[in-house]
Amino acid sequence: MNDIFSLRNQRPEIGTRVYCILSDERVFQSKSPVIFSTVMQRVGLKGIYVPLMVKPEKLGEAIHGLKVLNIAGANITVPYKESMIPFLDTLSESANIIGAINTIARDGDRLKGYNTNAIGLMDTFESIGFDPTGKTALVFGSGGAARSVTFILNWLRTNTVFIAARNIQKAERLAEKLGGMAVSLSELQEESISAHIIVNATSASGYHEAEGLDEVASSLNMSRCELLLDLNYGRSENFWKDLACSRGVRFMDGLSTLANQAKRTFALWTGIQVDPAEFLRAMDGGV
Repeated sequence: MNDIFSLRNQRPEIGTRVYCILSDERVFQSKSPVIFSTVMQRVGLKGIYVPLMVKPEKLGEAIHGLKVLNIAGANITVPYKESMIPFLDTLSESANIIGAINTIARDGDRLKGYNTNAIGLMDTFESIGFDPTGKTALVFGSGGAARSVTFILNWLRTNTVFIAARNIQKAERLAEKLGGMAVSLSELQEESISAHIIVNATSASGYHEAEGLDEVASSLNMSRCELLLDLNYGRSENFWKDLACSRGVRFMDGLSTLANQAKRTFALWTGIQVDPAEFLRAMDGGV
């Protein structure tokens, strides 16, 4: 992860540049255009940030378009964090290990994929004084977000990482590659698996989105749980939050992690270090 840790803390000369976020139709729900545009304005950069919807069969053409149009940087979000990788020129060390990206930066004429999700989560742990070392974690999900979470938990020397998902085969492949133990949702309901930290890395937080996941969550043994982190944010209803409150467990949504990973992404693109609080202010509409 040296490519992330060695960011410059200086302000380069930058003209007007275009940045973007790529996803399917969900791209228009993203707060990233407002967040990054606000921060660019605040630090005096001439740039714009736009959402771009891409069909799954057009990913290669989209990456080629970034090169042709000289796009300065891009974010990648669900569902393309893994499927976008084959079309890039190169990957950072951590992104290659994780097998998922959320950021593309220009490396000369080449496009390089990074994963700032993982280190953004590490920054969040540091900011709240939570140390996963030697503890047990339970991660829900098997996609790109779950990969990032599993990677950084192992990097921080968590003792055991349980990975729970509907697709147990995908969870097993994730566990084999990054370290951990795959468990099915039915196993969680049948066995008394307890963890010090629970992370929701799925897209489901509301009861209407859950398809039974809320029932699985309600059956968890939370006797040792110190933190329940839902990487989603801005949901009007959240069964993870309700669960934490009912069990007296500390709850966090994904806003702080989003701000920390945005800080890392912005530094990769521009070389400028911006306090995560500025990204949180931008999310709240502050200028």
